Amino acid sequence: MSEYYNPIRSRNLYESHADEPYRLSRSKIELYVDCKRCFYIDRKLGVGRPPGFPFNLNSAVDTLLKKEFDFHRKEKTQHPLMKHYGIDAVPFAHESMDDWRDSLRRGVVYHHGPTNLIITGGVDDVWATPAGELIVVDYKATSKEGEVNIDAPWQMSYKRQMEIYQWLFRKNGYTVSPTGYFVYCNGQTDREAFDAKLEFDVTLLPYTGNDAWIEPVLFEIKKCLDGDLPLGSDVCDYCRYRMAVRGLGVENELT
Repeated sequence: MSEYYNPIRSRNLYESHADEPYRLSRSKIELYVDCKRCFYIDRKLGVGRPPGFPFNLNSAVDTLLKKEFDFHRKEKTQHPLMKHYGIDAVPFAHESMDDWRDSLRRGVVYHHGPTNLIITGGVDDVWATPAGELIVVDYKATSKEGEVNIDAPWQMSYKRQMEIYQWLFRKNGYTVSPTGYFVYCNGQTDREAFDAKLEFDVTLLPYTGNDAWIEPVLFEIKKCLDGDLPLGSDVCDYCRYRMAVRGLGVENELT
């Protein structure tokens, strides 16, 4: 098997008028929001964007946080972070938790009948209040000076991510709090030495979501996939790159 990126995919391609529901992940909805042309080329034509480098440190933080919260899930107790921020909830204990976290193969799943799309998303964590209301939680890791926040324009994708998770749980019959939380871990660089460890400040950031945009976008996605290739976007780096290469007149040489 080649270690290099293979841009051509023959599986899980969208086919117009197919009877079988089409599986669409939360990240692919984000791709549509980011660039309709890239989305169409990926989902219908089978050529995905080149992947980025894996964020292994972020993944390590996610894994350790899940271990921490899973301990309290088993014990039905509050994590110290929840106590510190006065969150009246405990990690939600449910037999499907491992499935809900599995973004590649399972996730939280809902079949949207009007579009025949199966929407999926892999959540980091779910908490539950004494009244049984679910709180969607997402882990984030970074290293920056000053306090972390979710106010940057590029962090709109974080907010949409939260809203899709909330929508999925609601569609599965759960009562979901409109306010979710980002467990944001900020690696500190002001220590005197590395000493083979990286220390983090952990902040809990609330976000009140609004999932009203999701269903209209699903209808847009269905219409997009059943239509012709959309035009390129001036604000998409991938489209701008393709247009620049095309402008050189060297397409036939790139074989």
